[in-house]
Amino acid sequence: MTARADAAGPVFAALADPTRRHLVRHLAETGEATATELAGDLPISRQAVSKHLALLEDAGLVAPARSGREVRYRLTTPPLDAAMAWMAAVGARWDARLAALDRHVRRSRR
Repeated sequence: MTARADAAGPVFAALADPTRRHLVRHLAETGEATATELAGDLPISRQAVSKHLALLEDAGLVAPARSGREVRYRLTTPPLDAAMAWMAAVGARWDARLAALDRHVRRSRR
């Protein structure tokens, strides 16, 4: 297993949940938000949103910042970049395999 795959693991685990994907999407669109603001979009409590945010923070996907009495969350992209790079590498390997299979099939038809 490569270091890139190791770095991507927590990202994929965090994004396996549709609620957390919704939170990431919302933060990508708005820039930052509090747990209360994020809970306004969802049929779950603010406390549940806070737990999801803690898991996203553990994966490095969000960063909290205290602003007075509020904690505002913003998306952090380096972990997403690592996951996307891992997916691109896997995709490139599959593309190469499929191209080789296509060449083989074409040669055998001749």
